[in-house]
Amino acid sequence: MPESGQKTTQGHIAGPPSVAPGAVSVPAARRAGLLVTLVLGGLTALPPLSMDMYLPALPDVTRSLTAPAATVQLTLTACLAGMALGQLVVGPMSDKWGRRRPLLVGMVVYVLATAVCAFAPSAELLIAFRLLQGLAGAAGIVIARAVVRDLYDGVEMARFFSTLMLISGVAPIIAPLIGGQILRITDWRGVFHVLAVIGVLLTLVVWRFLHETLPPERRQEGGVGQALRTMRGLLADRVFTGYMLAGGLAFAALFAYISASPFVVQEIYGASPQTFSLLFGLNSVGLVAVGQVNGKLLVGRVSLDKALGVGLSVILLASTVLLLMTTGVFGEVGLVPIAAGLFVLMSAMGLAMPNTNAQALMRTPHAAGSASALLGTSSFLIGAVASPLVGIAGERTAVPMAVVQVSCAAAALACFLLLCRPWRVARERTAP
Repeated sequence: MPESGQKTTQGHIAGPPSVAPGAVSVPAARRAGLLVTLVLGGLTALPPLSMDMYLPALPDVTRSLTAPAATVQLTLTACLAGMALGQLVVGPMSDKWGRRRPLLVGMVVYVLATAVCAFAPSAELLIAFRLLQGLAGAAGIVIARAVVRDLYDGVEMARFFSTLMLISGVAPIIAPLIGGQILRITDWRGVFHVLAVIGVLLTLVVWRFLHETLPPERRQEGGVGQALRTMRGLLADRVFTGYMLAGGLAFAALFAYISASPFVVQEIYGASPQTFSLLFGLNSVGLVAVGQVNGKLLVGRVSLDKALGVGLSVILLASTVLLLMTTGVFGEVGLVPIAAGLFVLMSAMGLAMPNTNAQALMRTPHAAGSASALLGTSSFLIGAVASPLVGIAGERTAVPMAVVQVSCAAAALACFLLLCRPWRVARERTAP
């Protein structure tokens, strides 16, 4: 494995003719870095766009399709589960056939599925089409991470993930705002029309500007059996599995907020869709800001494990305070204290999410696609399980949301400490 902070030289970007096929110099990679960052940022922004732009419309969907809130929340769960399962297929495919072809196929199917969602006549059919949308959209998530692993390593990879968080973090800021404005002029179906247009534009950008980053000599041979053996080997790595579970459980705490907040803010506290969108955007600003502090100030000065541990601890603390507030320990609380607790929780994700990805992928240069698939699948599957639990007691209480967040945060911190054992890594680095 290359040393921490060293950029890998594999991959093929549109470089000068003197560069040999399948390799690119570090200066050439830096010249193409902005373009690659924008394309990969667009791909990682697609999932929050697909889910967050739709959030202000959830109460509207329940009325339009005459379905209970718990059923409508399954449209989020279906999309999330589709993204989880799709990554298990696309990740190994990208290790075998390269990054570009599976990505383009997935983007085309995503556009078609999104367009069909706009015409769903019932909640059941909308759930089915959202599942297909998630399956296809998984290509952008898993391949974006794999491309980063093709081009970067160590500290540089952690910094790049923080930069991607800045770009993709804009999506949850603007997505609910866009969704709220769309609802002023049309109904929830118009949200899917806009998403389909965004998918078409992103597909064209990928086709035109994203070149292959995995040369033929570095691709995996074999079929499904080989892919399963590769994943089994990755899961046998205790430390990789620790980072994978810690990241997945932290994401579940985040998704519990995403799934429950439209009802908590609008139904319990009576806020408008536009107010909800503003609060959601403010929380996303916190996540992006802390992610940039991580990438620009902490990475290279503080160990990734230490930053990750602080992030998980703050998530646990914030979710515990939210649980105490929602159960009435502090008496009757209004929207402002709840929003403040959610802001702290969301902001701490800026330390947890990029560092779990970087630490896990640094251990897997030989199978970045499969490793990226496992990271994404664990996050989305755990999040899909957490989503319906937040509505289990109905629309008039936020207690289930807080319970899910506390449970996931505590489990994430436990997996990090017990499986990754960061103190041993620190002791080995300081040993003579």
